[in-house]
Amino acid sequence: MSVVEYDIAIVGAGMVGATLAHAVSQIQHQDGRQLSIALIDANPPTTSNHPGFDARVIALSYGSQQILNQFKLWHKIAPTATAIEHIHVSDRGHWGFTRLDHSEYNLPALGQVIELQTAGHIFQQDLANMDNINWYCPNQLVSLDRHITHTDLTLDDGQQIRCKLLIGADGNNSMVRQLTNVPIEVTDFEQTAIIANVTTSKLHEGKAFERFTDTGPLALLPMTEQRSSLVWSVRSDEVDAIMALNDKDFLARLQQRFGYRLGKFTKTGQRFSYPLLLTEALEPTQHRSVVIGNAAHALHPIAGQGYNLGLRDVAVLHHQIEQAFLNDQDVGNQAVTKGYWHKRQGDHQKTIWMTTSLATLFANDYAPLVAGRNLALHTMGYKPEYKRALARQALGAFKLF
Repeated sequence: MSVVEYDIAIVGAGMVGATLAHAVSQIQHQDGRQLSIALIDANPPTTSNHPGFDARVIALSYGSQQILNQFKLWHKIAPTATAIEHIHVSDRGHWGFTRLDHSEYNLPALGQVIELQTAGHIFQQDLANMDNINWYCPNQLVSLDRHITHTDLTLDDGQQIRCKLLIGADGNNSMVRQLTNVPIEVTDFEQTAIIANVTTSKLHEGKAFERFTDTGPLALLPMTEQRSSLVWSVRSDEVDAIMALNDKDFLARLQQRFGYRLGKFTKTGQRFSYPLLLTEALEPTQHRSVVIGNAAHALHPIAGQGYNLGLRDVAVLHHQIEQAFLNDQDVGNQAVTKGYWHKRQGDHQKTIWMTTSLATLFANDYAPLVAGRNLALHTMGYKPEYKRALARQALGAFKLF
């Protein structure tokens, strides 16, 4: 079987991989040339069965919205998004809380909520119509052979692909990460996230909630049709009992944990559960390869940083590739991969530290910690200068360089 050659091979067509494919497909040399791209995914090109486009939603920070706008993608999904105009952060059973409001920062919204299935369908439809992208789907990467000037890939049906740069955007169990021997560190939070779409008796009015409890954070994000997306972190030894509850008892249990800030919980959709692990790639760039998104950093969902961090990966990697291509350089050379990691390492470390610290700090009932975190929340409520750090993280203000 003959080998098909490409500039770039992207493994994984979920949200991060699809966004990157869109971004690099738009790069154009002054002589009109574009990059050739292979997009490889183990799932059929339909969002109905794609694990990257399931019942979950993404809370896009304001900075992430600007990145999608840069790549001419935001206007495609904007009509399906729900604006986050207010964020309420509290500690269950204690007095500390703080609020963020879009008007404090002269913004139309603090962020946007998009449904993965809807956004994925839009992204994949567009990708299918791009002349410089070839889909290999459903196909799995089974082996690779690295050379000085290229990498040879073998797919599960025997097809052979050669690329200058291999990018793994294939999620937490990344095959690219495994085959390129990227070292990882895994932390078990001993929590499981329960995901569902719920309806409340009060209108959400664009409000998002992050409520910290002794078993983990509980978040509600505003959605279309006056629904809210629930992400409820519980101890892993509790999850089976909670998932087994009928809808009425599940909503009663949720009500007891969240309270009545949105009135009564009146309806729940199908429930899903995901064990919560931090998976961190210690050296995400190897010879002619890089892993990004969840393949490089699967985070605790607290503060909704996962896709936002992945989008910042996409923005920097796109820039590195673009500069190399426009200057007639090899897009897979070390200047691209190492340059990418040099620019991304600090953001990775900071975001991982922040999400992990919040997940452990607010699940601890040690009295001095409880007092300290509630004092911090309370102080933020009336000291704008202390609230700015929280706002910066929520807004995702991002400068490439």
